[in-house]
Amino acid sequence: MIGIDEVGRGCWAGPLLVVAARQVKELSPLLADSKVLTKKRRLALMESIQQTCQLGEGWVEPAEIDALGLTAAMRLAVKRALQALDAQPNEPIIMDGNFNYCPPQYLSVACIIDADAEHPIVGAASIFAKVTRDQFMTNLALEQPGYGFEKHVGYGTKAHITALHELGVSSSHRKSYKPIQALL
Repeated sequence: MIGIDEVGRGCWAGPLLVVAARQVKELSPLLADSKVLTKKRRLALMESIQQTCQLGEGWVEPAEIDALGLTAAMRLAVKRALQALDAQPNEPIIMDGNFNYCPPQYLSVACIIDADAEHPIVGAASIFAKVTRDQFMTNLALEQPGYGFEKHVGYGTKAHITALHELGVSSSHRKSYKPIQALL
């Protein structure tokens, strides 16, 4: 069984990341939706996830999101994650959410709202995606200081808005998003 979750869909900056996870050993009973776990708990679970799962990452850059639109970008991210995992068309897939972004060759896809809370394999994908993208954004903050990416990881916060007004729009911002368009 493969679990799929994403992080960064609603962000104003940074990439979208979809992770596909396949269980290969017994999963930790502590897995859950990454949003309900503390940062410390998510980091503590990363080693266990990497030891018990095969993982495929599907990254889509801000320029690709701008060019494709969010729905097509989600489809591309899922496709990349499944390809990275070498997923087979007949493998069962559980995707967090109510919309199937999988390519049509995948024949057994269940879309379940809050799957990351109910299915440990989706929780593993959720945690891995969150920790991996957050680390990417922390590294991006070193390259593009002043935006606060290490804190808000690209989401639309007051601090992010303030930084945008002071520094302008960076190459990491999604220029097709209305709050960013308003500053161009």
